[in-house]
Amino acid sequence: MGVVNITLDSFSDGGRYVDAPSAIARVAQLAAEGAAIVDLGAESTRPGAERIGAAEQLGRLLPVIEGLSDPPPLSIDTTRAEVADEALRRGATLINDVSAGRDDPELLEVVADHGADLCLMHMRGDPATMQHAPRYDDVVAEVRAFLAERVEAAVAAGVDPAGILIDPGIGFGKTLQHNLALLAGVGELAGLGHPVLVGVSRKSMFGAMLGREVHERLVPSVAAGLAALARGASIVRVHDVADTVDAITVWQAVSGDA
Repeated sequence: MGVVNITLDSFSDGGRYVDAPSAIARVAQLAAEGAAIVDLGAESTRPGAERIGAAEQLGRLLPVIEGLSDPPPLSIDTTRAEVADEALRRGATLINDVSAGRDDPELLEVVADHGADLCLMHMRGDPATMQHAPRYDDVVAEVRAFLAERVEAAVAAGVDPAGILIDPGIGFGKTLQHNLALLAGVGELAGLGHPVLVGVSRKSMFGAMLGREVHERLVPSVAAGLAALARGASIVRVHDVADTVDAITVWQAVSGDA
């Protein structure tokens, strides 16, 4: 899954693709590099980020969606039912909700009505507060229980269970040690019976571990992504698609999974 943030304040590429022509070109580039799906987001979810309204999100997203002449499968990173509805009407196939349907419960019904796929992510608190001293007794067990409950809520709203993905939310209300435990425990999450999506690309955990700035985090991002795949993850959400595809191709060839 390639990432295109149509935002001013995302931690990695904020401001680079905020105008439609730049975002359209970036989507096409990531698809050409091998992204199986491209995730478009118009609201930053970095730690401390402030919320923006549905109308502003749609003002950023729709010119991009409608401007794509040969779009790859599109995911929309939003917690708002109105945004999800409009994007799905225009051809998006997946809604990536970092609140797992808690921010706007109507989003689950919108996804169900469209017969779309849905990614449910774990987050402690919200982007503005999530990194304020997060604590868990057993982070893997607690995240697993949360995701199981949110899957039940989505299915109760009519979402097809076969189209539900789960995401442990690396960096969303977690310390470095929590993140490492979740990566090591991906197999336990996959035991819920839904594909696991992992997003570690360029995240601050690599700054804490290695002292690397955002632009220096390619190698640890790819390494963490491969570790997640080896433990049962199905999708890695990345900014650096070409390098990640190369790494996965070599890894699969060596392991006999190509």
